[in-house]
Amino acid sequence: MKHVGTPQGDMVDPGSVPPVRPAARPARMHKRHRRLLLSFYLFVCFPLIAAVGYLYFVAQDQYASTMGFAVRTEEVSSPVEILGGITDLSGSSSGSDTDILYEFIRSQRLVRLVDERLNLRKIYAAPSDPVFGLDPTGSIEALLTYWNRMVKVYYDPSSGLIELRVTAFQPEDAQRIGQAVFEESTALINNLSAIAREDATRYAASELELAVERLRLARLAMAEFRLRTQMLDPEADILGRMGLLNSLQEQLAAAQIDLDILNETTRSGDPRVERAERRVHVIEARIVEERAQFSTAEGTPNGAYATLVGEYESLAVDRQFAETAYLGALAAFDTARAEALRKSRYLAAYVEPTLAETAEYPQREVILFTLAAFLFGLWATLTMVYYSVRDRR
Repeated sequence: MKHVGTPQGDMVDPGSVPPVRPAARPARMHKRHRRLLLSFYLFVCFPLIAAVGYLYFVAQDQYASTMGFAVRTEEVSSPVEILGGITDLSGSSSGSDTDILYEFIRSQRLVRLVDERLNLRKIYAAPSDPVFGLDPTGSIEALLTYWNRMVKVYYDPSSGLIELRVTAFQPEDAQRIGQAVFEESTALINNLSAIAREDATRYAASELELAVERLRLARLAMAEFRLRTQMLDPEADILGRMGLLNSLQEQLAAAQIDLDILNETTRSGDPRVERAERRVHVIEARIVEERAQFSTAEGTPNGAYATLVGEYESLAVDRQFAETAYLGALAAFDTARAEALRKSRYLAAYVEPTLAETAEYPQREVILFTLAAFLFGLWATLTMVYYSVRDRR
């Protein structure tokens, strides 16, 4: 028996060496492999081939028109501030107005307005391209959904800038739609400015109307008093009567002095004494009558002069208060109106609607790559799920 040597010099028994297996046969495709390959063709290859054919031979080119704008608010300094050396001309964007404009561009109202001007259903109708075209018989809701596909709005809240990208099958149509959006947006901002000015002056205007009505009623009451009493000013009338009374007092004093002189220098029964005494009595009677008018105010409907004076003073105070309130309300209204006019909103376009020369959409390569990744991922997921379920049985 012969022993086999090893490099180390040990002896190995030939019976302990394992037998050499024959070479493997060539691999063959089994039935499950064919099913897997068929599913790959059905779920991945065929849809991709159909998508390639549609995108490159059916889908129409789309041209994009871009534009950019922002809502600006200008605050012009008043003449007082300018005289004081404060000439602050500030231009800033209004965040709330920009938010409103952003939602307006994506709203059904704007779609309806632009459709009435340009006939969007006719512009986007493409019978040969049912995927990217619009059904002209669709409702306004369908038109709004399609609008949000073809009109993209990009808004930066930090800067207040809005960028708009409008796509259409003709470059002129895209530019016209962008211009229509800008014009309708301008109308909206102008309307918001008018509403803001009206709100700013509404309270001051209402206060001015109340002040005017109060002044009118006060003056009317004063006119009625003068017509009723036949007096323009009771206080002036009293001053006149006081002057007359003072004059009568002086005349009475002079007449009494003359009477005393006659009594001392003439005999009893002198006719001059009788005339002097009659003069004194007449003056005294007149004084009594004038004094009585201050308490009875004869010839006046209201009676006492004090009542007339009190009523007149009350009416005068009401008129003075109404005039003061009117002047204050008028000044407040002028200030509010000037302040409202100082703040003006407008839509400033920093990029006018462009006219495209090359079709940028649909982005065929991007769509195909995205579709291929989606289909392959879906196919791989379904395949792994299928074999995982089968192996568990």
